[in-house]
Amino acid sequence: MNNRMTPIPFPKLMEWILVEKEHVFGIKQIFKPVSHRHLSLFNEKLEIPCGPAAGPHTQLAQNIIAAYLAGARFFELKTVQTLDGEDLPVDKPCIRAEDECYNVEWSTELTVPEALEEYIKAWFALKLMSKEFDLGDPNGFIFNMSVGYDLEGIRSTKINAFIEGLKDASSTPIWHACIEWAKSHLQAFQCIDETYLLGISSHISSSVTLSTLHGCPPDEIERIATYLLKEKGLHTYIKCNPTLLGYDFTRTILNQMGYDYLVFDTHHFEHDLQFDQAVPMLERLIALSNKLSLTFGVKLTNTFPVQITRSELPGKEMYMSGRALFPLTLSLAYKLAHTFKGNLNISFSGGVDAYNIKELFELGIYPITFATTLLKPGGYNRFYQIASLLNTSKEVLHKPIALSRLYTFLQTTYTDTHYTKAIKPLPARKIESSVPLLNCTFAPCQKGCPIEQDIPEYIRLVGEGQYLEALKVITLKNPLPFVTGTICNHTCTTKCRRNFYEEEISIRQVKLEAATQGFDALLETLTPPSIQSPHKVAIIGSGPAGLAAAYFLARSGMDVTVFEKRKALGGIVRFVIPDFRIANQALYKDIRLICQYGVKFELGREITSLDALKSEGFQYILIATGAWQPGHLNLEGDVPLNVIHFLEQFKSDPSVLNLGKNVAIIGGGNTAMDAARAAKRVPGVENVYLVYRRTKRYMPADTEELELALKDGVLFKELLSPQQFKEGMLTCIKMNLGHPDASGRLQPIPTEEKVNLPIDTLISAVGEKVDTDFFKMNGLPIDTKGFIIHDPFTTELLSNTFVIGDARSGPSTVVSAIHDATLAAKTILKRENLIFSSIPTSTHSLRTDEVYSKKGILKTNGSVEDESIRCLECDKICECCVDVCPNRANVTLDVEGKKQILHIDCMCNECGNCTIFCPYNSAPYRDKFTLFHTLEAFNSSTNSGLFVADFTTKAIKLRIDKKISVLHAHELDDRFTLKPFILALFNEYAYLI
Repeated sequence: MNNRMTPIPFPKLMEWILVEKEHVFGIKQIFKPVSHRHLSLFNEKLEIPCGPAAGPHTQLAQNIIAAYLAGARFFELKTVQTLDGEDLPVDKPCIRAEDECYNVEWSTELTVPEALEEYIKAWFALKLMSKEFDLGDPNGFIFNMSVGYDLEGIRSTKINAFIEGLKDASSTPIWHACIEWAKSHLQAFQCIDETYLLGISSHISSSVTLSTLHGCPPDEIERIATYLLKEKGLHTYIKCNPTLLGYDFTRTILNQMGYDYLVFDTHHFEHDLQFDQAVPMLERLIALSNKLSLTFGVKLTNTFPVQITRSELPGKEMYMSGRALFPLTLSLAYKLAHTFKGNLNISFSGGVDAYNIKELFELGIYPITFATTLLKPGGYNRFYQIASLLNTSKEVLHKPIALSRLYTFLQTTYTDTHYTKAIKPLPARKIESSVPLLNCTFAPCQKGCPIEQDIPEYIRLVGEGQYLEALKVITLKNPLPFVTGTICNHTCTTKCRRNFYEEEISIRQVKLEAATQGFDALLETLTPPSIQSPHKVAIIGSGPAGLAAAYFLARSGMDVTVFEKRKALGGIVRFVIPDFRIANQALYKDIRLICQYGVKFELGREITSLDALKSEGFQYILIATGAWQPGHLNLEGDVPLNVIHFLEQFKSDPSVLNLGKNVAIIGGGNTAMDAARAAKRVPGVENVYLVYRRTKRYMPADTEELELALKDGVLFKELLSPQQFKEGMLTCIKMNLGHPDASGRLQPIPTEEKVNLPIDTLISAVGEKVDTDFFKMNGLPIDTKGFIIHDPFTTELLSNTFVIGDARSGPSTVVSAIHDATLAAKTILKRENLIFSSIPTSTHSLRTDEVYSKKGILKTNGSVEDESIRCLECDKICECCVDVCPNRANVTLDVEGKKQILHIDCMCNECGNCTIFCPYNSAPYRDKFTLFHTLEAFNSSTNSGLFVADFTTKAIKLRIDKKISVLHAHELDDRFTLKPFILALFNEYAYLI
């Protein structure tokens, strides 16, 4: 295995293209312009003024071809410099793009002669494809070369040959090879003849983007640009750094937008080109270009250098791009455009995607290139939407740039959530499992749900208006659709692949819509089942866990009684969670659903003895008594009000509360947020403070709950650790944040400074505990830390006695309570030889075209029913690793009706991008079945995969789980689960070998 990719020979490249045709290199939606309008740039025609930036998507011929097929028409070729090939050290992995993007690679990893060949091959292939497949004007795309990094290197023989070869490739061996191949394969084309071939222009590029290193002196930049204009006769753009904005402005804007964790100092700002140096330099170069009748402009911007502090990538410094860079790049665009009164050619790259590209173009800013959005799921397919937007946008004159409109647009970006960082760190998007060699498709949202709801299925049904069927799917595993549809912490959405597009699917809202619209019809279909077992079940407690267990057991034919010491059902949901979060009516509907299965309830009866229940004939007992005991707060002075007691009072009758004007809540969890929001609604309260020893970023509360508290006007007192509450004064120690602890949160470190807050009522919300007195009285096992000892896979304490919900492990969530109930119910039903029904019956057939049509399309939340349009249906097709690979080194094979992934070793440079986006805790380039093109590569790798020693005889060297076999493909027997996969490779995908 090698981290250096190998270019595909031109004949092999064309074979691949001609065989696949409709989905070349994984592009599922081929773009064809609907408008035949052309722009003029560099005295050339340009159909669509966008394409891939100089980076991973313009390094190899297949990358450029894939981008063109999806809609790109302007190609900023990967930068070349004198240091190249094996002499250029590139740390791997070199890309990290799960949110804002970082990279540690810069110029091409190929040798400069190899890069020249790749670009000529790509150019020639596009000329053939555009004509043969009717993809647009064969002369409607532009190649823009990129060179760096100093004048001496650019004038070197190596780089000079590269520049001249792209200016006119007619004398290069690769050009002649392409021509000769095409002539000898004319029979493979329907629309191409020899006359067309001879008319293909050998002038690949007449323009250049100059890339210089940070710290390059201004006179050196000007000398290079002058050389490129005067001596090379090239239309020239200078790539500028965002450091032109100045340190103070950049630091302030990034902090304001939530990127305060980015570490950088003044070094680059002080040593890079300064704005007051740039302006006169640009004025002189504009004058020179006008004299030479050439185009001159600026490329905005380069990536932004930041320090590596959390092992994001190898090395000490990395370069930021993507959505965090967009407001900075746009700020510099405005600053320069304003200085030049709009009369400056600006090429733009820095966080562009489908949300902003049309606005940029209509401002008069183009060409526009990007990389980060292409590195995310959807990959090159994202070009289709972008190209469609530009193809139908209104015609724009290049000069002058619309300054007032640009300024207005710029101001919105500083607060637009499309660019700002979330309050809290992003959750883990991966599941813990490793990717299998075969059949890796699954729905990450389903795995992210503690009860593994069949989420894509009910989203589809809601989208079709089949609410009853959707609710049937939901209630197979979830007896509380109204409660979970309202207050579930929806961890499913943290795994949703849509997060890498714009925002997660509104799964919880879809569930609630199904419940609301399908509830009455569902009740009409339900009747209490006949009792199938002589053994009775007692459930102590009627919170979410108790209700869920009763539902599952009764549905399957068990005789179930729920005992509740209060006069109403529902536990914490009924008595503690405020009405502004969930109305009692939602809970009552779920209880009605449970009652339909014949569950019996005894209210106002407190159970103190398990033996007493057993004497009443109950074979099975489930303890679901919750966690109501107040947590301990180490605080001197007066005793604060317990959060549960406060919320109970607030829910039962808030008018009796007399909290005073200033209220403080100590804590940072979801319950603390509920308490703070509730206190804001108590008459007479003016200020509610939430006191926490870390910052909001490290509070345990869900992001949603934090945002709601902020919206309600709760005042966050961060980095304060309460020490004493006495006579209406809360004294806190000021904290600083240190190094990360075991949870990954930064540790709070006390300082010598103290802060006093005048407080009328102090509420402690530091976590509730399980009241263990009941367990001790009944001789149930408890460890030295006060935790209930039980089997985590069944929740069983003693024989036929179970503990579920908050009583099992402390305060948790509704859906976790349902999960516990599921474990206990399944265990009981298995012992009773009864079935736990949880597998939905689907009549849904795989619509591959429909699923593929969603890939790469950005679309924000609309109506609940429209979420089915946004849902990527990952349970049917994933191919994430295929989408995000710039080099197309992961490909999809159809094997016996299933989508399987093959990794092609020679096309991979181990950039690591597929590792970031694979929903498994895996690296597809290492963990998927791999095709090797050399024996040396096979022997140096540990990947499961094969090397084809002789295609004719199908002689292969095969490794599966580190076991090596040498055989012929037809000798594979049924012991090899990969047999159909390998045979399909030979029989249907031979062009890959």
